[in-house]
Order: sequence, then structure tokens, then C-alpha cells
Amino acid sequence: MFRCIHGDCQKYKNLLNGEWVAPASKKWDKIVSPSDGSLVGEVPAMSREEADEFLKSAAAAQKGWEAVPVNERAALLHKAADILESEKDVIAEVLMREISRNRKSCVSEVVRTADLIRFTAEEGKRVTGESISSGAFPGFHETKLSIVNRVPVGVVLAIAPFNYPINLAASKITPALVAGNSVLFKPPTQGSVSALYLARVFCEAGIPAGVLNVITGQGRVIGDYLVSHPLVNMVAFTGSSKVGKHIASLVGMKPLLLELGGKDAAIILEDADLVLAAKHIVGGAFSYSGQRCTAVKRILVLDSVADKLIEQILPLVRALTVGRPEDNAEITPLITTEAADFVQELIDDAIQKGAKLLTGNKREGNIIYPTLFDQVTVDMRIAWEEPFGPVLPILRVKSIEEAVKITNDSEYGLQASIFTKSIDEAFRVAARLDVGTIQVNGKTERGPDHFPFVGVKSSGMGTQGIRYSIEAMTRCKAVVLNFN
Repeated sequence: MFRCIHGDCQKYKNLLNGEWVAPASKKWDKIVSPSDGSLVGEVPAMSREEADEFLKSAAAAQKGWEAVPVNERAALLHKAADILESEKDVIAEVLMREISRNRKSCVSEVVRTADLIRFTAEEGKRVTGESISSGAFPGFHETKLSIVNRVPVGVVLAIAPFNYPINLAASKITPALVAGNSVLFKPPTQGSVSALYLARVFCEAGIPAGVLNVITGQGRVIGDYLVSHPLVNMVAFTGSSKVGKHIASLVGMKPLLLELGGKDAAIILEDADLVLAAKHIVGGAFSYSGQRCTAVKRILVLDSVADKLIEQILPLVRALTVGRPEDNAEITPLITTEAADFVQELIDDAIQKGAKLLTGNKREGNIIYPTLFDQVTVDMRIAWEEPFGPVLPILRVKSIEEAVKITNDSEYGLQASIFTKSIDEAFRVAARLDVGTIQVNGKTERGPDHFPFVGVKSSGMGTQGIRYSIEAMTRCKAVVLNFN
């Protein structure tokens, strides 16, 4: 069993070589709900010594899994998707309690993840090699033929974040598995109970022993050890830019996929449909209380239309529901008290430096009420720092050039939105923005999951998205035939 129940306390086990195991040290981490402080469960606090066993198991299982035909690997993933979707309500309930996101959104995450797994299973069948003739290169004629195959990298260490512990785990695990890799999955501490439910799904689908192992524990104890371990061939991580940069400093020559922070701007041009813009901005900024790397985190609006935009945005922000995730509130408690404290720091700094508070700046425990500022200037922290909370600054600009400059001056480069009725102008502005993705007349967001997802600067490294992730988790291997 993947969990054992003792009285009122549920202890969850880790997945090692097809078995559910408890920590040898008998140390556990308690996971409590951000909403009410109730105990969600306890997960193993594994040690470095125990981590070795997880990696040895994954390395030993990988070659056997690689030898399984890709259509058979895909069939197991389809089975996992079916099991996951059949248990969407059970898993969503755990998600809701553990990360304090509303029930509707949690169900949506599980269903979306099942779709992602199915699409990945099919895409895995289409990632093939190629043959290249030497005749295209001067001086060689038809004397050589290179047969290029894509082969798995080996053991992939997948590290997921708290905010989407099911979807952003599967977006790493599934491409790795269909490509023939084995996976050691390290869930976030807050989010690990949900992630263990996902691991159980893969286990029940019949993924062979050792091909997927799951280890929980504090990042400060086992994190550095795992990413720098010689048996790890690749690291796929989603989390903060600070931790991502730290990982990059440790891994050496291993390939990396890093999905990190953002300070995504919504740029509003004079001809924009302001009703449409307001709807997308509020949805993009305040969904899951702003705890998303792709959340709209600042508005850059031409001064000539700023007042009219505020007229559209302000009622929508004030209409957002605040409360418990069980009641499907849109604004729920932030993941920790420390996270709420940080958001409050940014709010206080903006007020002290003269920003105009339009609504919000109310706090109850971990709940930060949706907060909207006007007259934000570039000397304020909220103009540059990622809040990961429900606060949105409006910066008035005098020109498109100024909006582009502020966007590009950020250390981040994840996404940006442009709102305009002119497709020509949209492309002109997009060409000048130093970000991974530009949304035209829509909010910044991840997905659909087969689209490329890429961040530049402090926002990431490498390209994700189903086919792109599979390609990143494989390498080219060439055999050259010589004709004498």
C-alpha cells in the first residue's frame, strides 16, 4: 500500500523499485493545509543515503525499459491516463486541501493532465530519426550515409513545484518515459501528497519496477545531492529562478530543462479592445491567487487610455471572490505565511513610494485580498519583483518604446501580452520583446501543452511542450555507412 493509516494520521510511502517504502530513519514531514492548518498527511523525509538506492534502481531499470517498443510504452501511458481521469475527484480533493486552490481548478488540472499523458503517448510514436546523404556536402558525393536515431538520455530527475504538482510533474515524467528513460521524481514538499497519488496511478498502470521511482524529502537535505549525482543524466525542474540558477551551477555537463519565474507584462496599445483586455488581464493576474509563473504581473498601458482601462478592470477585481477553496473562491490562502509576508512587503513598499491604491491591501492570515495599484513607477519593487500573489501594478507609459524598454529591462523573460486591433502593430512590438512567448489579445498562460513553452534570461533554459520535451529528453545517435 502507498499509505498506512495510524489513528488520525496518514503516513504516505515512497515508490522504490515497484514497492512502497517508509524511511529507514523513521523521519517524516508533516504536510498541513494552507487553508486551515489541518494535517493532510505525512511523507517520508528521505536521507542522502536512501536516495542512492532510488537512483541505483532507476539506472538498473532504464535499459530494459528502453528495449520495450515505443507502442507498448505508449499503451501503458494511455492506461495511466484512464486511471488518472477515473480518480479525478479523489485526487482533486487532495490537491485542494494541500495547495489551497479551488476545487474546480483542481479537477481541471487532473483532467488536463490525463489529456497531456494521452497526447504525449501518441507523440512519442512520431519522434523518429532520419537518414542524411553526404552528397549534399561539397566534395563528398554519395560516399556516406548517416543513419540518425534518437535515443534516451538515461535517468531523468524530475522536480515539480507546489502550484501544479500533478500537471507539472506529468509534463516531465511522461515525455521521459515514452522516450525510454527512467525517472526519479522529486515532488515539492508542499504538494508531495498529491504527487504520490499520481505515482500510484503510474504504478497501477503497470510501469515496470524501477522505471519510475518517487522520493520525498526536504530540498535542503537531498536536493543538491540528487541534481549533482553521477547516476542522474538530466534534470528537469520547475520552480524559482533562484533555485534554478543554483541547480545550473551544480549539474556540470548534464542537459537541463528549467522552467523558472516571470514578470509577465500586459502591454495595452491605444487601439486595444479594453473590455477584452480587462477580462484577460484580471483572469491572468488573479487565477490561483497569482501563484503562477505565467500570471500577468504588471500592466504597461499607454497613458491616453489608462483611465478607461482602469474603469474596465477595477469592477472585475472587486468582484473576485475571496475565501476557502472548498467554496470555489477565486482568491484563496497563499501557500505559506512567508509567501503572504513577501507579498505584503511589496504592497507596503509601493504605498510608501506613492503608488495609488485602487483596491485591496487587506490581509487575513495567508489570504491577501486582490490588490490593484495605479501610478506605479520604476523605483518601486512591485514593478520588477515577482510577487507570486494577488497584486497587480499599473505602470503608465508615454510610448510603445517605453513599454518595450520596461519589459526588456526585467531580469525575467517568460511571456508578455499585447492588446491591439492591429495585427501589423502586434508583430512589430512582438519582434522587439525579449521573452519566450508573446500572446496577442490574450492573457499570458501555459498551454495548450503541445505548444512550445520557453523562458529566456532568468525565466528558464530549454524548450518544453510535448514534442519539444521528448526531443530534449533524447539525444541523437548516428551510424555512418561508408561506400567505397
